[in-house]
Amino acid sequence: MALAHVHHILPLTTIVRERVLPVKGKVLARLNQRVSPTDVVAEATWSREHIFLDVSRTLNLSPDAADKLIRCKVNDRLAAGAVIASGRGLIPKIVKTPVEGRVVAAGGGQVLIESGESRMELRAGISGNVVNIIPDRGVVIQTAGALIQGVWGNGRVDTGVMINLAEKPDAILNAKRLDVSMRGSVIIAGQVRDAETLQAAAELPVRGLILACLFPSLLPMARDMRYPIVLTDGFGAMPMNSAAYKLITTNVKREATLNAETFDRYSGARPEVIIPLPVSSEPAPPVDVETFAAGQMVRLRRPPAVGMIGTITSLQSGLTTFPSGLRAAAANIKLENGEQLLVPLVNLEVVG
Repeated sequence: MALAHVHHILPLTTIVRERVLPVKGKVLARLNQRVSPTDVVAEATWSREHIFLDVSRTLNLSPDAADKLIRCKVNDRLAAGAVIASGRGLIPKIVKTPVEGRVVAAGGGQVLIESGESRMELRAGISGNVVNIIPDRGVVIQTAGALIQGVWGNGRVDTGVMINLAEKPDAILNAKRLDVSMRGSVIIAGQVRDAETLQAAAELPVRGLILACLFPSLLPMARDMRYPIVLTDGFGAMPMNSAAYKLITTNVKREATLNAETFDRYSGARPEVIIPLPVSSEPAPPVDVETFAAGQMVRLRRPPAVGMIGTITSLQSGLTTFPSGLRAAAANIKLENGEQLLVPLVNLEVVG
């Protein structure tokens, strides 16, 4: 019995997502609260630098003697140049803090100061209900809607109304097609082949790009863009797979959240497009693993038909020997263009 990873392209499902801070902070959202993508659900502050001051060594005293001279205590906020401790004598040595900061530890003849405080606000990212609170870290949000998983993302998250600039699955987007009326929108397109287009999208700015593919040479620039980019199929020149194209383009003018997180096979994280939809009852949640079976829609994960959608017509019994010498469990696949292929099961994922 062969198990298959499922690549989710679902018109309606229940979506549950964690939104957590990278460090401990304060959770602002409440259980069962309805949130929108821009709502701040948690916040945190942290320091970029720590300054260690060895008072006992500087004053040439024992730690106990130095502690009696230290003038600050934990959580004191000090200005740059503030006196931490002063020695005795006609010309006493003085220990000052070189920067503005907060005392996080004092004792044993030593003082630790943190400086360069930064503040982070964690936004909900999607519309939905808060169904769980993760203490000091964040929330779990549940919504219902369409879910389209991609194969690559640049690590950004944003939300906007979708505009379709892909009249066909392999349409090429260029800078001339972007105008001020698209500011603040999520753009649906087929391919991007030049840096000028990515830069033009940044200057509008857009809220995100949903693309079939991207030229590999643009990967470093795409990572640096401040808006999210989700690729549904990969790198090079290929059309958007038919399942994703149909679902995305039939939901134009709806609000969509692009969570362009990095694909991680071990945690299950994948870049994705979430389109919240009104429902009267809670739809079934997605299934992450299925058993391969005839009649299933599948997506090919390796060349020469990478990204293409097909249907399993039958499963081969036992192991099949391929021209490369590889012996593997395999299935007969009929692609949407009618082509028949024999494909190792490890190169397939179920679409659903």
